[in-house]
Amino acid sequence: MIVLVTGASSGIGRELARLFARDGHDLVLAARSQERLTALAGELEERHRVSVRVVVCDLAQPGSAARLMDEVGRVDALVNNAGFGSSAPLVDVDIEVLTELLEVNVVALTQLTRLALPGMVERGYGYVLNVSSTAAFQPGPGAATYYASKSYVLSFTEAVRLEVQGTGVHVTALCPGATATGFAERAGSAHSRLFSSQVLDAAFVAREGYAGMLADRGVVIPGAMHHVAARLAQFSPHAVTARFAQRANQSGS
Repeated sequence: MIVLVTGASSGIGRELARLFARDGHDLVLAARSQERLTALAGELEERHRVSVRVVVCDLAQPGSAARLMDEVGRVDALVNNAGFGSSAPLVDVDIEVLTELLEVNVVALTQLTRLALPGMVERGYGYVLNVSSTAAFQPGPGAATYYASKSYVLSFTEAVRLEVQGTGVHVTALCPGATATGFAERAGSAHSRLFSSQVLDAAFVAREGYAGMLADRGVVIPGAMHHVAARLAQFSPHAVTARFAQRANQSGS
């Protein structure tokens, strides 16, 4: 199986790449960091004797998803892990950052899925694992665009899952809560209440997502507390959950 993992240089993407390699699958690792991708590729090739290609790309650039797929060719499993957040009221978010966030979290993810699916359906075999978030289950004042982007990923994934049902292609959304990666630092939310407790380990999140994908689960929410909180948010009025999210996105100091 040939596996494409975006955002593979660190965090959840890196841990998912390790799991696929452990099971003997060849990989294409895509991210912006040449150095970290090359180091990971060397580790996986040496430890698991698999073939690993490195593709340096910035999915925030329009058209990058199509260029990536042209370079990769066949994909049997697609992991759309690349993504980032921005923690600030919308009026304070730089318009270029906002646009890049949507390009990575929404546009590139959608285009990569669209480009990979036909071959999978034709072959009658394949996996798509889209990394969403527990943020998908409620509005998020203080990080409005990020929360909305992850709601899109969840809705999109659940819909496509039904569209390809019976074709042999399995589509799963992984929805972790706060996780110890470089995400919080880049988003500016490292000191928020959200990241002050119940922070998940990236390797644990990856194991849960990987197992759920192989088991053909539609939605995977790692961690019992995060699972309960996400489901409560899903069935609670948005006027209530938005207030909780707003408080969580504020500084805990």
